[in-house]
Amino acid sequence: MATESSYYVPEQSKLPIFATIGMFLIAFGAANWINGGSSYIFFTGALTLASVLWFWFAAVIKENMAGLNSEQLKRSYVWGMGWFIFSEVMFFAAFFGALYYIRNFSVPWLGGEGDNGISNMLWQGFESSWPVFVTPDAAAHGDTAKFIGPKDVIDPWHLPLWNTIILLTSSVTVHFAHVFLKKGQRAKFNAWLGLTVILGAVFLYLQAKEYYEAYQHLGLTLESGIYGTTFFMLTGFHGAHVTLGTIMLLIMLLRSVIAQHFKPNDHFGFEAASWYWHFVDVVWVGLFIFVYVLGA
Repeated sequence: MATESSYYVPEQSKLPIFATIGMFLIAFGAANWINGGSSYIFFTGALTLASVLWFWFAAVIKENMAGLNSEQLKRSYVWGMGWFIFSEVMFFAAFFGALYYIRNFSVPWLGGEGDNGISNMLWQGFESSWPVFVTPDAAAHGDTAKFIGPKDVIDPWHLPLWNTIILLTSSVTVHFAHVFLKKGQRAKFNAWLGLTVILGAVFLYLQAKEYYEAYQHLGLTLESGIYGTTFFMLTGFHGAHVTLGTIMLLIMLLRSVIAQHFKPNDHFGFEAASWYWHFVDVVWVGLFIFVYVLGA
C-alpha cells in the first residue's frame, strides 16, 4: 500500500514496448505515405498506440480507484501534464516562428529588400508580397492555372470568426463543468461537459467545411505556394489537437455518466483534459490573429 512517504511502483508492463513500436510505425509510415507509399503502416502504428493508451490509462484509473496513488504520485501526474502542455507550446511556437520568419525575412529578402536582399532569386520579376501563392515551378513553366489572385484567401470574418466564438465559448463551458464538479453537482457537470464536447465537434465540422471551400472554390491547396503550406500546416495541426481534445473530454464525460468517476476533491483526469482544452483555445486565438486576420 502507498503511504505519504512512499512512491507507488506499478507491476512490470509490456505497454511501454508496444508504445515505442506504435510511435515508430507512425513516424515511418507517415514518411512512407508522404513519399507516395501506402498509408497502412501509419494507421497500423496509430491503432497500436491508441490501444496502448487505452489499456495504460485503464490501469492508471484502476490504481487510483483502488487508493494506490500517493500524494507524491498525484503530483507527478500534475507535473507530467504540465510538461506535456509545455512541449505542445514549443511545438506551435516553432510553427508560428517559421511563419514570422517567412513573412518578415525570407520573402522580403528574396524580393530584393534589405541588406540581405537578392532580387530575382526565385524567378524573373518576382516581387515581395504576402500572401505568396505562386510556386517557382508554376512560374518557370508559365502554368497560369496555379496562379490565384490576392483576394482568393480565407475570409477571416466568416467561418474562422464563428470557430473563434465557438472555441472561446467552449472554454467557458468547460470551466463551468469544473466548477460544478468541485461542488459535487454531477448532473450539471455532465451537462456542461457534454455541451463542450458538442462545441468541439461543431468546430471540427466548420473547419472541414472551410477546407472544402478552400480547395474547391478558392484553389487554395498545399501546392499554392508558401501561403498554402503554412496555412494548412498550422490550421491542420491545430485541428488534430482539437480532435484529440474533444476525444479526451468525451471520454471524461463517459467516465462520469457510466462509471460515476470523479469526486469533488479527486478528479485530475478531467482537470488535465480541461487544461489541454484551454491550451488549444489559446493557440486558436493566435491562429485567428496571425494566420487569418494579419495573414490575408
